[in-house]
Amino acid sequence: MSQKQQLARLGQLANLLLDSRLAVLQAAARARQETEAQLAGLMVPPPVAENVSEIAAAMAGLSYQQWADARRGELNMHLARQTVTWMEAREAAREAFGKKQALGGVAAKLAALKKKED
Repeated sequence: MSQKQQLARLGQLANLLLDSRLAVLQAAARARQETEAQLAGLMVPPPVAENVSEIAAAMAGLSYQQWADARRGELNMHLARQTVTWMEAREAAREAFGKKQALGGVAAKLAALKKKED
């Protein structure tokens, strides 16, 4: 296998690696966005029930707030784990991009050297 073929093969592998890492990054970002949307949904108070006494409406509101607070805690923990996953995926994608760029630089230098020789 010639040097040019080897570089082409390495270029394909670098592209595949980058595409794979970017797909993981996009999935992690989507998961974070979904969790953030769920958290934002908890910020909107539920509609007030009609034909219910004030006391019953107040108790329902308090029960909802207790549930929403607990749910926010769960979602915040989940979001923290997703953020770590997203940060790791971002770093892996950045590394794959760097490898692809470095390989492109090596290929360009070899091509320039070959032109000088010819």
